[in-house]
Amino acid sequence: MSNIQTRRAVEGIVSYPLGDSAEEIKEKYQLQTVRKMSDNENVYGCSNRVKEVISQNLNQLSLYPDGTTSRLIAKLSAFYQLGKERFLIGNGSEEIIRLLTRAYINPGDEAIMASMTFPRYETNVVIEGGVAITVPMLNGAHDLSNMYEEITKKTKMIFVCNPNNPTGTIVGKEELLQLIKNIPQHILIILDEAYYEYVCSNNYLESVPLLYNHPNLVILRTFSKVYGLASLRIGYGIMDPAIVKELHKVKEVFNVNQLAQVAAETALDDQEFIKGCAVKNALERAFVCEQLDEMGFGYFPSETNFVYVYAHQPVAAKLITNGIIVRQIMLSGYADAFRITLGTREDNEFFLTTLNEIVREKAV
Repeated sequence: MSNIQTRRAVEGIVSYPLGDSAEEIKEKYQLQTVRKMSDNENVYGCSNRVKEVISQNLNQLSLYPDGTTSRLIAKLSAFYQLGKERFLIGNGSEEIIRLLTRAYINPGDEAIMASMTFPRYETNVVIEGGVAITVPMLNGAHDLSNMYEEITKKTKMIFVCNPNNPTGTIVGKEELLQLIKNIPQHILIILDEAYYEYVCSNNYLESVPLLYNHPNLVILRTFSKVYGLASLRIGYGIMDPAIVKELHKVKEVFNVNQLAQVAAETALDDQEFIKGCAVKNALERAFVCEQLDEMGFGYFPSETNFVYVYAHQPVAAKLITNGIIVRQIMLSGYADAFRITLGTREDNEFFLTTLNEIVREKAV
């Protein structure tokens, strides 16, 4: 055992729970096949154009990537009709969360967030010596009113994951707009919109137009979800140029690899593929939720490519032993709760059939 003392801020941090891999599950339960429905990946993969451009760039592996990510920024600038100076590319949008806390959180500063949301907000705040203020959820969604009430002189940033991970819920557009207008401009408002492209609701706030009047607003989006580039780790932030300038001071020089950059450039161009994935996802989401209703399972209304299910009996562990990998996330008052990523119709039917058999105590 090492006698080297870690930083106090790190001592209480718990590593992100990744769970067993598909191969480990196969071996552990002697299964021929498993369906990985736990990590919110795009079951339809990525655009074929992306696969082509990656193969065309394999001879560039010996070269450092473009540290300025200039071509991708130019693509995003044209796509959003915003100035290039408003974009920052990260090794996944998770890296930009880390850069924000590194650049802006001093020891003792507070950051407000929901109690059940992406855990890396809290982790990165705590690493920098900050204090995470968690506010209980309201029916699986952010309680923006109570989050606003938690603002003090020590508040440096507020995180709103919209749609939220792991519950899949959104906050109403008027409610969120009112929060953004009321937050003092010395407090950063970080809207994590990783699942933006999956949203169907008319009650979802389009945040990008707000950037002009709210220089404290940061919008995070990613190529890991509907774009299907999770393994390449690339995301981006849209924000005031002054914030971009500060984040450049603390980011790594070559933080995004070259294959990820060209893949993202190409993926952005193939919006037909993206829209097709979103449409299929919406159909499967409606199908799964309808079947869950019939079986009597509770779930939060989702605007993402996953559904958070809760039950009065333990079922998640049995799903895993039957070859369906889900993410177990406890919910107070329920015997079991889990997040399941939507799959193909075949995947989803297998999940629902297995779930029904578990309930009827027929599963192996």
